[in-house]
Amino acid sequence: MDRLANLFFVCILAGFALIHMPVISFLAGMTSFFHVVGALAILVFSFVLLYLGIKALFSKL
Repeated sequence: MDRLANLFFVCILAGFALIHMPVISFLAGMTSFFHVVGALAILVFSFVLLYLGIKALFSKL
């Protein structure tokens, strides 16, 4: 379970890396695509981590 949560956290960090990626000449036209993909990765994996945390909290009660 901890390995899965760590993987999701690293995916969130990868989303932030995509958003803050410097513009490279041959990828300049795709910056908006990287921003969208990065934002989606952050949102999806954040919600998954929240779900896992809430599920773990209520399974312990």
